[in-house]
Amino acid sequence: MSRLRFKILVSILILFGFLLFDNQKNTRAEQNKQDLVCFRWAFGAMVGSKNDQRLVAITRDTRLKTGDQLKMLVELQKKCFVYLIYHTGQDELHMLFPYEIQQFTSDYKLFKKYYIPQGDKWFELDEDVGQETFYLLASAQRLFRLEALLGEYKSAESVKKRALAKQILAEIRKEKKQHRKFATSAERPVTIGGSVRGVVKDKKTRSPDIDPIAAEVNATNFYSRTFTIEHQ
Repeated sequence: MSRLRFKILVSILILFGFLLFDNQKNTRAEQNKQDLVCFRWAFGAMVGSKNDQRLVAITRDTRLKTGDQLKMLVELQKKCFVYLIYHTGQDELHMLFPYEIQQFTSDYKLFKKYYIPQGDKWFELDEDVGQETFYLLASAQRLFRLEALLGEYKSAESVKKRALAKQILAEIRKEKKQHRKFATSAERPVTIGGSVRGVVKDKKTRSPDIDPIAAEVNATNFYSRTFTIEHQ
């Protein structure tokens, strides 16, 4: 009788162990799903003379001239939090995306194309030459500390903005360093053969759509890229 009880107890323990292992495996799988960063990203520039403009994809540090135009695109493939911060040659900071922090809880949908700037507008490089830097960050979790600093910077008086800008740049470096050893990423860019001539343009505005040059970004936990424009 005692031997039978022993066998039953062993069977129960084995079954419990199997269920526990299976539950942990499912939990890890669910966590991995939640920690994925996946979105489409495009950064395009219209360069050249007015009679011979062409669209080029900006995938690395590059040189552009006064009058060249810039536009970006973000399209979420999985729920993650994407930030685009612009550091001007005059040492000013602008959060380009999201358009407002409140957007994360109001208008932030999968598979919706978010253009930067919105609609058919483009950024145009003015006469102030220098180094322009764009920081692209994407995280599986919201970067609340960075958001708070950006909000403080936006509402701060001019005399306080420089110190806050240094804090924001330091926070970006900290996030990148903190995630460097954990994050793995991959991009699947669309091959466009350099510049694109004869691109499809909006019938009303005659502006090109940068969606065809978008790359799909996949990463675990965190992704970051820095684009430096030498504005000449």
